[in-house]
Amino acid sequence: MSNQKASSNFLSDLYLAALTLFSIAVWVISALNFRSEAIDIGFFVVSAAGILFSPYLRIQLPRTKIHFTVSDILIFYILLIYGSGAAVFIGTLEMLYMSINFRRRGVIKTNKTILVNVTIVAISTYLTASMLNLVFVPEQIIAEETIAGFGGMLIFMAGMQFLGTSLCISLREALRAEKPFGTFWEVWFKYCVNVLVMFIAASLITGLLIKAHTQLNSILFLLAFGVSALVYMTYRRYVDDVRVTSAKAEQAERERAEQAERHVEELQHHIAEQDRIGQALRESKEKFRHAAFHDSLTDLPNRNLFMETLKFALEKSRHDKKFKFAVLFLDINRFKTINDSLGHSMGDRLILHVARRLAGAVRDKDLVARFSGDEFAFILNNVRDVEDAMQFADRIKDKISEPFSLTGKQVFTSFSIGIAMGGAEYEAAEDVLRDADIAMYHAKDGEKDYVVFDQNMHIRAVTLLQLETDLRTAIERDELVMYYQPIINLDSMQLFGFESLIRWNHPTRGLVPPSEFIPVSEQTGFIIPLTLWVLRTSCEQMVKWQRKNPANKNLVVSVNLSGKHFAQKNLVEQIQTILAETGIKPSCVKLELTESAVMENAESVIAMMKQIRDLGIQLSIDDFGTGYSSLSYLHRFPINTLKVDRSFVNTMEDGTENGEIVRTVIALAKTLRLDVIAEGIETIHQLHQLRILGCEYGQGYLFSRPVPAAEAEKLIEDKSRFANTVPHNGLPIPTVEVSNLQLIKQSTH
Repeated sequence: MSNQKASSNFLSDLYLAALTLFSIAVWVISALNFRSEAIDIGFFVVSAAGILFSPYLRIQLPRTKIHFTVSDILIFYILLIYGSGAAVFIGTLEMLYMSINFRRRGVIKTNKTILVNVTIVAISTYLTASMLNLVFVPEQIIAEETIAGFGGMLIFMAGMQFLGTSLCISLREALRAEKPFGTFWEVWFKYCVNVLVMFIAASLITGLLIKAHTQLNSILFLLAFGVSALVYMTYRRYVDDVRVTSAKAEQAERERAEQAERHVEELQHHIAEQDRIGQALRESKEKFRHAAFHDSLTDLPNRNLFMETLKFALEKSRHDKKFKFAVLFLDINRFKTINDSLGHSMGDRLILHVARRLAGAVRDKDLVARFSGDEFAFILNNVRDVEDAMQFADRIKDKISEPFSLTGKQVFTSFSIGIAMGGAEYEAAEDVLRDADIAMYHAKDGEKDYVVFDQNMHIRAVTLLQLETDLRTAIERDELVMYYQPIINLDSMQLFGFESLIRWNHPTRGLVPPSEFIPVSEQTGFIIPLTLWVLRTSCEQMVKWQRKNPANKNLVVSVNLSGKHFAQKNLVEQIQTILAETGIKPSCVKLELTESAVMENAESVIAMMKQIRDLGIQLSIDDFGTGYSSLSYLHRFPINTLKVDRSFVNTMEDGTENGEIVRTVIALAKTLRLDVIAEGIETIHQLHQLRILGCEYGQGYLFSRPVPAAEAEKLIEDKSRFANTVPHNGLPIPTVEVSNLQLIKQSTH
């Protein structure tokens, strides 16, 4: 590209040099041909006027860069009147003056451009004069009166001037361009052809002026000149109006273009802003979608994504009979204890560590999700059978059994997993997860690492759900009844009181044993209103018995209190309300607590037990010896009584260590100044041994099974019933046959 440009500059400079040399020759020849005898005052007047006013008396053709000036008229006039030498001289001088004037205005900027303009005018004027003299004799034609000859000469003169000027200009522009041939014709046709009209117009005006000067008098010449000036001024005004209109149109067009550009820029900015907003919305959508389907703590998939994946697996199993999958439901054991002891932040850290281990245990095609708290679930795809799922559960056991390091503390965890095999037999994904959840609770209840679901578990779960539903309406329907088992003073063999035991008389199932509905009420929290109902009913019944016979004023009623109650801050107020509303003496009420319930949260339970004791109520530890109470805590418990569990009493005759346990418990109670009640006394020999060991109270089938209130009232009225159990010499006399005893044991408990 640079080589082509250098070549173009060289040719252009060479062309300019040739023009300069040619124009010098033209000036020399013109000087030799200069007709000084023809010069008159008119020559100087016309030349001076034309040279001075030519820069100003010019009109630009609208929408072009071409100007109509008086310089062409001046050159043609001097050429025809005063000869070629004068025309070349005046034309050169006029172009030099006009170029210098244009340079002052900033139109022309270089000396080279001025030189080109001057040389072209000199050469084209000389060539025009030469061709005109060769073809015509101007003096004769001017003198003749034929318009055709004169007009033809004028047209020929204009054409020659046009050819000389346009060819020189087009050739110069072509030599400066990269494609000379194409540029030459482009410049000539686009710009120079339009100049032909200007040259013809100038030649015709020149002919008019010459005819007026030669054939008419001076007045008509001045008149013609005035008319020409008037036409010129009118045309100049018209052209100026056109120029102003064109300028306004161009300005309006520029403003519209600028406005369009602004609109385009605004539109582009708007589009860019929309793209940015769209990108932000897409990113926000992805973030919201991720948040909607992932756990915030562990970043594992959450329940929503798990269920979507499970639905897809279930649908795939319906179309592909060979495809099998398994769902595992995992729950961390005793996580609440970790949370309560170490704090929730440590609990979150533990969950995060567990999640990382679980995520590292699954395959790429499988899924692990966190549901909530300490619950996780898995989908195992393409398993062969349940053995694969069990092997995976074993792998999870190995992963989690290793200790977790939490800020320098070693924490060990265990878990329970329920396994359900998915397949086309399931109608909904929720059913598969439900069965895995059921199996997990079976694993937790059975203290196993994992349990595989079977249909009996679901049947039992449905039964328990129905049982729970029925239990919530049992009080309203008056289906719950109280049974009472007598407690005997083993020293005097007199009735000491009763233990209240609840029974449920179901409308369709009959008598439902407590072992079925009490655990359900514990799990659902219904045990709290149920126990309060039992306490209120028992107190009301005891008050009736005490008021019926003054001899019964010291009878005591014992009511079992669930450990769930100690999580209720208003427990003491509830008990106090029942005492006030039933009117029973607090000393006639004894509340029995299980050993495990007391030890679950020993400090808070001890504080609440003291408040209950302050009401005047007696407290007893039930089933003592089966739990995990510490002797260091036992002396701190504000209790009155220890109850020896029936499992020790029933086997104390077998010569096992259970007899020693009973003896030790009784000795411990005496040391702590506590009463002892033995449960499950069924034989006279057991009664005899307990009396020898110094046990104060007892209850069991030897004395009576739990009975309704009406039968319990008969036991109260029969003062000698229990005294006859022991002979006057102190040796026990059997009053209940073994067969009858076994019958009682089989009928109720």
